[in-house]
Amino acid sequence: MEQINHYSQVAVELFMSYTPRLLLALATLVVGLWLIGIVVKITQSGLKKSNTDETLISFISNLVSWGLKALLALSVASMVGIETTSFIAVLGAAGLAIGLALQGSLANFAGGVLIILFKPYKVGDLIKAQGELGVVKDIQIFVTVLVTLDNKQVIVPNGAMSNGNVVNFSGEGQLRVDLSIGISYDSDIAKAKKVIMKVMEAHPKVMDSPAPFVGVDSMGDSSVNLAVWPWATPDDYWDVYFDINEQMKVALDKAKISIPFPQRDVHLYNHQA
Repeated sequence: MEQINHYSQVAVELFMSYTPRLLLALATLVVGLWLIGIVVKITQSGLKKSNTDETLISFISNLVSWGLKALLALSVASMVGIETTSFIAVLGAAGLAIGLALQGSLANFAGGVLIILFKPYKVGDLIKAQGELGVVKDIQIFVTVLVTLDNKQVIVPNGAMSNGNVVNFSGEGQLRVDLSIGISYDSDIAKAKKVIMKVMEAHPKVMDSPAPFVGVDSMGDSSVNLAVWPWATPDDYWDVYFDINEQMKVALDKAKISIPFPQRDVHLYNHQA
């Protein structure tokens, strides 16, 4: 009976000792989670007002949320009497080990943040990077997803994208379409240029400014080579490329301007024995 009374007394003392701590810890947890929610909303609102990319907004919001929740968990644990010093040391060592193991991923993360902040390219741009030419389909925090012109999906790490050269064909909103065509040496160059210029001016997707250009580029073995430069938007580039090539051939044929092909004269000599 005395043992029961003793244990009961100990239980009451423990209850009286820990109950205030538990209640305080519980109140701190509830209020802390509420405040964290407010801080996250304020963070999201501020980032949206500064026109920050949605991907970065989501990442920063999650980072703020989990960081504050970790601090809150340590505070609550300390309130109920749990020793947190050794726990923090273990977390620090684990974080260092994870950081060393994920150096490449951290570089990709840093690259993703830089890309999202400075916007060297955006979704829908035609770019060339890391030996790949394609349209940007998605910019994630670790990788950039490209779709090549033959409809292949290429995933490029953001670390490489941020540290390497990137050619953005869509950055200026207009592209020069570089074409070339050869005419025979006995053709009228001025007439050929006029015919080709009319073809470009009649095409609805060739831009008026910058103006299209035709000029003599070089003297080939069998032809006078003309440089043909129409301008187009990135979306219209390939339409202009293929259309102008085809329409130049048709128009030059109608104008009786010949397009020569490489040829070689072979002379046979018959030596009498």
